[in-house]
Amino acid sequence: MAYFERQRTTKNIMKLVYNEFEIGNKTKEQEESGGESDAEEIGGIFKKVTITQKKKHKEKEQLDLDECSFFYSLDKPKLRDWLNEANKQLIINSFVTGKRSADEDAAELLKLDDASDGDDEMYGDFEDLETGEKHASDQKTDENKEELGSKRKSESTKSEILNKKLRLKAKFDAEYDNPDDHRIKGDHSYYENLKAEALKQSELNKSVFESLDEGLRIEVEGFRPGLYVRMLFKNMPSEFVTNFDSSYPLLIGALNMAEQNIGFVSCKVKKHRWYKKILKTNDPLIISLGWRRFQTLPIYSKIEDDLKCRYLKYTPQHVTCNMHFYGPITPQNTGFLALQTVNNNSNEIKKLGFRVAATGSVNEINKSTQIMKKLKLVGTPLKIYKKTAFIKDMFTSTLEVAKFEGARVKTVSGIRGQIKKALNKPEGAFRATFEDKILMSDIVFCRTWFKVDVTRFYAPVVNLLLPIGNKNAWEGMKTKGQLKRERNIINDANLDSMYTDIVRQPKVFKPLVIPKELQKGLPYKLKPKAKTTTLTKNRKPTILTNRIAVVKSPHEQNVSNVM
Repeated sequence: MAYFERQRTTKNIMKLVYNEFEIGNKTKEQEESGGESDAEEIGGIFKKVTITQKKKHKEKEQLDLDECSFFYSLDKPKLRDWLNEANKQLIINSFVTGKRSADEDAAELLKLDDASDGDDEMYGDFEDLETGEKHASDQKTDENKEELGSKRKSESTKSEILNKKLRLKAKFDAEYDNPDDHRIKGDHSYYENLKAEALKQSELNKSVFESLDEGLRIEVEGFRPGLYVRMLFKNMPSEFVTNFDSSYPLLIGALNMAEQNIGFVSCKVKKHRWYKKILKTNDPLIISLGWRRFQTLPIYSKIEDDLKCRYLKYTPQHVTCNMHFYGPITPQNTGFLALQTVNNNSNEIKKLGFRVAATGSVNEINKSTQIMKKLKLVGTPLKIYKKTAFIKDMFTSTLEVAKFEGARVKTVSGIRGQIKKALNKPEGAFRATFEDKILMSDIVFCRTWFKVDVTRFYAPVVNLLLPIGNKNAWEGMKTKGQLKRERNIINDANLDSMYTDIVRQPKVFKPLVIPKELQKGLPYKLKPKAKTTTLTKNRKPTILTNRIAVVKSPHEQNVSNVM
């Protein structure tokens, strides 16, 4: 009993965490009283509520109570009576129906959005920005007097917001709605200020230099826009003077010292979507880059994951690729335009439809290039010795084999190997080792890469040297396709590249030979049976087959029949 008394007085962790709980071990008196109460009836009509029913009823009541780590029973007067009006006023502002501060009240914030209603009474004190006069609200209720401190704080906040909005509106009107001055005076007016300073400086220079002599003014100020100048060119071709056309305009530009060198240029290029054909590597292309137009032979490539430029025969249809050509050194990110012809012939224009072949920009400038092309070498086995084999028809000389010693090879069936050493005979054959024994019907591949050099061809467009009337008829190097069409050259088709019917000969397998030692361990039905042949069924005797056929007369036939 002392244990249960002590348990009632001490705080229990289970009680603190999970609220009240029932003790499983009850006293004998409680069990007896509970048993008696369960069986008791009042007047033989009503039955007394059992302990389990009390427990269920208590659980239902606890479901509606507030969750708390410390549960106080209803008999202990430690909870506030929230039905009391004084206690309700303590938490009334914690609900939606309560009063909020001016910074949190949605209605007040919506009213502040309308700057035109700034002189309304709902905003309290405000200041007239035009006259500088301050106005204060006269209506103050008893409730405002009780909460004077909080109200002043909210009124100052609202007035500050209103003043800020009015200042922004006045600034906006001054910048954009002033009909006398349309220039922007905001924070983003750096360009306008710079232009105004330049205009002011030019007007000042004009007023100062007006009194000077024209020659002295040119020496000090330089040539102004609109003046006629005389220029001297050195090392010009004689055709430029002979075929000069004064009605044909000339565009003159200046180059930096770094742009006068010639080297390899790497660009990012994309075929124009309106151009009908795709571009081919080493086909001449006219490029308009910076102040120059020139014809060159570009090579297209694609950057792999290992940062290797892989050779491309044609440009992709809808994506960008890299282009290397030999031409003038140009700063990075300089845009360019590519054409295949500058001829204004109507028939040529109709055939092309759209002349702009590609567009792009300069990526990199270098004195050398590193473009790699994939090469697949094919060979066939000459002799096979277990995992070693002699391969032929892959190389043409012993020197080529020496360059590829240690290279990896692979058969068509997936067996990997390595090139070891060249053979004396035949020329170009070598010895290779493989993971497994290969067959004579296997084909051996060696995947390699070799460097492709960019052709050093750079030809400026010299249409100004042509006779008068033919300035737009300049033609540079022609493509291989144009030369073939003009000369009616038709290449012989490669038989290996043509689609033909595949005829495969049936594979003849050797008969299965089972060793005698293995035959002893086989059951009888799986042992090979020796087939016996008879003379009557399968073959005729050699005596009968070698005899000469004799045709008898009717009399001889009758005699032989009687006998």
